[in-house]
Amino acid sequence: MAKVYAVQLDIVWEDKAANHQKVRQLLEQTRPAPGSLVVLPEMFATGFSMRARAISDTATQETQQFLAETAQSFGVYLAGGVVTDGQSGLGRNECAVYDPAGRELARYCKLHPFTFGGEAEHYEAGEQVCLFDWEGFKVAPFICYDLRFPENFRAAVKLGANLILVMANWPVTRVAHWEALLQARAIENQAYVVGVNRCGADPALQYSGSSRIIGPGGDVLVAAKAAEGVIQAALSLDDLQNYRRALPFLADMRG
Repeated sequence: MAKVYAVQLDIVWEDKAANHQKVRQLLEQTRPAPGSLVVLPEMFATGFSMRARAISDTATQETQQFLAETAQSFGVYLAGGVVTDGQSGLGRNECAVYDPAGRELARYCKLHPFTFGGEAEHYEAGEQVCLFDWEGFKVAPFICYDLRFPENFRAAVKLGANLILVMANWPVTRVAHWEALLQARAIENQAYVVGVNRCGADPALQYSGSSRIIGPGGDVLVAAKAAEGVIQAALSLDDLQNYRRALPFLADMRG
């Protein structure tokens, strides 16, 4: 069994040092198992800010260094949201993944900037889905608004994904969509889904958390409420493979 941890954070607005400290304190309290996968929210170090240049990590590398050092310190795989500079002059809303040696394992850029919220004016769109290996799983990270575009999740599953991560700043006004879409992505792709949302508030919106870890049949293994904290679950690759063999729906995909 492989352990996964979702860190639900009340993000301090545009304060990287404060948010780094929050994450470290939560992990010190939780003490995740060595070799486990720990997932942080989208833009966990700053909040969902449209000041892409001001919060970019490209020059200082401070959040990326924090992720690398924290992964190494706790001996875990660590996925967290970062903002970097894009070649277009806009920012990039990314998920960076580090292994227990502190090495970068994967880098994914959000495919769908949230146009309705102005994100597309400040952040460029990513180019492709991304997979990395962890404890026998093929893991595909996605970010927030991506959740509304199931075709990209299907593309990842066609490449072998069986564990999906969705890190988010998803507001309370649409939390029912968050919960339903996470469950749908698990059911239709027969994959584990880890949805990690922030809680608290930023200058514009309220967030209710509701992070959750969902099994390949759509069963919610564990769910957070609205408070800051960490949830965890043990994932079984054997159980997932047996489930897919018993109900071979993916074999009927066309196109």
